[in-house]
Amino acid sequence: MSDSQSFEFWIEKGLFVTAIFSIFIILLILCFIFMEGIPAFNDYGFLQFLSGLDWIPDEGEYGVFSMIVGSVCVTMFSLVIAVPLSVLCGIFMAEVASSKVQGFLKPVIQTLSGIPSVVYGFFGLVVLVPMIRQYFGGTGFSIFTAGIILAIMILPTIISVSFDSLCAVPHEYKEASLGLGATNWQTIRRVIFPAALPGVVTGIILGMGRAIGETLAVIMVAGNVAKIPGSLFDPVRTLTSNIALEMSYATGLHYNALFATAFVLFIIIVLLLLIANYIKSRYKMDIGGGTL
Repeated sequence: MSDSQSFEFWIEKGLFVTAIFSIFIILLILCFIFMEGIPAFNDYGFLQFLSGLDWIPDEGEYGVFSMIVGSVCVTMFSLVIAVPLSVLCGIFMAEVASSKVQGFLKPVIQTLSGIPSVVYGFFGLVVLVPMIRQYFGGTGFSIFTAGIILAIMILPTIISVSFDSLCAVPHEYKEASLGLGATNWQTIRRVIFPAALPGVVTGIILGMGRAIGETLAVIMVAGNVAKIPGSLFDPVRTLTSNIALEMSYATGLHYNALFATAFVLFIIIVLLLLIANYIKSRYKMDIGGGTL
């Protein structure tokens, strides 16, 4: 075996060990969360824990269904706002904007991704909450407010990945489309964007993961009321907020119930990622089969 082959062999084995170690760490964390949450599942009941509407630790009530609904509503609403804006911004930067405009927008978007979540939360608390209270009524702490803040927070992630995916489409695709008489917009809509869509979906998945896992900003603007919302302007408590708010003083079964909440959150994130990846893989199959 030559020196170069030996070097490549050890690099390959090193990368393999790193990958296995990463998986091991994830499994270790999952096992720790599950083991700490087992007492709550055994004592209170897994189905009752999932379907219960009341979270009153002082009375031994540990139902997280309202918080599951709150987490999903806030995340989905943020995606409804962020996905169109992000994708359109990515298309503009990759296919329409001049190099000067592109050079200005990229660092601005990267700066947005580096702003701490507490700053976003403080902005929502000081600016958005009073504004929504004035124009829409209620307290201002709501799904609507939290969704807007989360949408702003996940914009840079989706924009960056969408932009890179659009730029990665071979330039020959565009030249061939224009050569056949298509306009620039038709080329973007029917050639470039479909070819980049799997990468765009990846960006949406990453944004969704950050949105459902965000804690501090949501605590500051969502209202933290553990009940099923009746409208976008009702306050909610998310699973992550519940853990962060109560972990510092929880003891006994209450402590175990918070770990059980973390386990439920992990399962929800996995399910959402599986659904998104399934849609992504089906779209790839459609492209390969010539459906488009």
